[in-house]
Amino acid sequence: MKNLILSLAIAGMGLSAIASNPAPKAATNFTVDAAASTFKWHATKVTGQHYGVAKFSKGTITTDGKVLKSAEISVDMTTIDATDLTGEYHDKLVGHLKSDDFFSVEKHGAATIKVKTATAVKPSKTSANNYSIVADLTIKGITQEITFPALVVISDKQVVVNADFMVNRAKFDIRYGSSSFFEGLGDKAIADEFNVKVRVVAAK
Repeated sequence: MKNLILSLAIAGMGLSAIASNPAPKAATNFTVDAAASTFKWHATKVTGQHYGVAKFSKGTITTDGKVLKSAEISVDMTTIDATDLTGEYHDKLVGHLKSDDFFSVEKHGAATIKVKTATAVKPSKTSANNYSIVADLTIKGITQEITFPALVVISDKQVVVNADFMVNRAKFDIRYGSSSFFEGLGDKAIADEFNVKVRVVAAK
C-alpha cells in the first residue's frame, strides 16, 4: 500500500512538472512587405556626402508569437539610387555605385541579411521591444558577421523592425576611394563606413 501511494505521489509530481512547463509555442512566419518597407543609406567622403535608397526584394521573419527568433531578408541591389542628386550627376553616381568599383550589381544583384541570434534587452519603460541582433550580412558574395540594435514590434498580424547601423564596406572588398587599400588619397578619400537605416514590415 505504501508503495502504491509513493508511486501515485511520484506520478503526480511528474504531471505537475509537465503542467508548469508548457511546450514552446510554434514558430510563426511573416513575409516581408517590400512596398511598405524602406532602406536608406548615407555615405560620407572628405569633400561631402551622398545619400539614397534601395528596395527590399523578399524576406521572412520568424517569431514564437512574442519573441523574434530569426529573419532572412534580401535587398535588390539593382534598385540602389541616390536621392541627393538629379540629372547627369545623379546618373553618373548611380552608375558608379552599380559598377565593379562598388557593388558589382551585374554580378551580385542581391545583398542579404540573415539574423542568427536576437536577444531581447532587459525590459524597461523605454526599451521593452529592443533587441541586440547578430546577423550575417552578405554583399558582393562576401559574408561578414555584424551586430546592431533594433526596435521590434510584434503583433498577431505583423512584425515591424526598425534598425540603424553602420556597415564597413572594406570588409566586403569595396575598395574604391578607401584609405584601407590606397595611400595618399587626400581629399578624394571616401569613408569606409556608411550608415544604413531600415524599416522592415512583414505580415502573415
